Parts: sequence; C-alpha cells; structure tokens
Amino acid sequence: MRMFHPTPTAQPLPFDHMYSGMGARETARAIELNDAAVVQFDQLLHEIHADAPRVDGDRLQQLASWLVRLPAGEAQVVIDSRLQRVQQLRALLHDDDWDADEASHVRIGKLLAYIDREDDLIADRMPLLGQLDDVLLIELAWPAFADDVEDYRDFCAYRQAERPDGSAEERRAAWVRDRMDELALWQHAMWIREQHYAPWNLPRRLFRVS
Repeated sequence: MRMFHPTPTAQPLPFDHMYSGMGARETARAIELNDAAVVQFDQLLHEIHADAPRVDGDRLQQLASWLVRLPAGEAQVVIDSRLQRVQQLRALLHDDDWDADEASHVRIGKLLAYIDREDDLIADRMPLLGQLDDVLLIELAWPAFADDVEDYRDFCAYRQAERPDGSAEERRAAWVRDRMDELALWQHAMWIREQHYAPWNLPRRLFRVS
C-alpha cells in the first residue's frame, strides 16, 4: 500500500487511482502521445523524485479524459492552482536568505526547465490539456520539495513579521531559534495539561465528613 505523500493542493489529482492496462487502451484518446516522450517524462520525474509512481500513456490518457469532463472553470482551477505553487519554488531558488542544498537546487532546476519548455510531452499551445503534463510533473514530484517549501513559506512569514537583523545566515538562525523556542513552549504547555493536580493513586475517599 502506498503511503500518503504531500501534494501541492488539498485536492490531489486522481492519477494514483487510475487503472493502467489493456482496459484503458479501449477508452477514447484525448491527446496524441509519443511513447518515447512518455518514457522520457517518466525518467525525468524519477530523477526529481525517485519514489514517484510510474507514468505511462494509458494513465495519461485517462487523466486527460477526466480533466476534459470537468466543468471548464473547475478544470482551469486544477491547472492554475498547481502552476501557482511553482512560483514558490522559483522564489525559494533565487532567495539569497534561503540556504537550500545543492541537491534541492538541482531537482527544482530540472522541474522548472521542463515547465518552461513549450515543446514538451504535450504542446503548451493546446487549450487546457497543453499544461497537463506540467501539472502532473508538479503533482508527482511535489514530495521532493514539500518540506523545503513549507519551511520557506514559514521563514518568509517570519521575516516579514519580525524583520530580523544581520546577515542571511543570522536571519535564518533567528528564525530557527524563535521557532524552537515556540516549540519548547508548546511542549511545556502540553506537559502541564497532562499532569494531575493531585497524585493519581490517592484513595477515593480522601476526606471524611461526619
């Protein structure tokens, strides 16, 4: 059973639940796919996130058919909501205050390079479905970035609210220190909440009124 993995939006694409096999080949094809290009797409995905599910033509066709059956406005939200998350990756990559490691830079760079192409698996000029491969790559690769993105969002909120002084390294250190202090305070509050005001093993009839 596949474990839960983070997704870029609260409503995951139904890709994991789509059957890939002979039955799928009987469905109407919503897009024209090149088998070699699908293989290359799958290889790129697994370079970015090694534990991602496999992508093949059948499941892509089913995902495309699912998308075109949605009301137009809802389908566009599916696309736009995922593309918007990419802006956070771009910001993270170019923010001098953030110290993402080299491996993260490489993974993000590969994803952005694909998304910025127009001649990818599905031509971007195709209405709606032209960006389906882009959002699928974002969706399935997202676990490779999720922790960094959430930490970066929190750091940006902290930087905006507290405006820490010093170098980039000192600002990050201030963020870590203050968040650790908040965590320690929360843990202390939870510990107090779980304590008893009197020993738990006192006899039931502690007082006797005559």
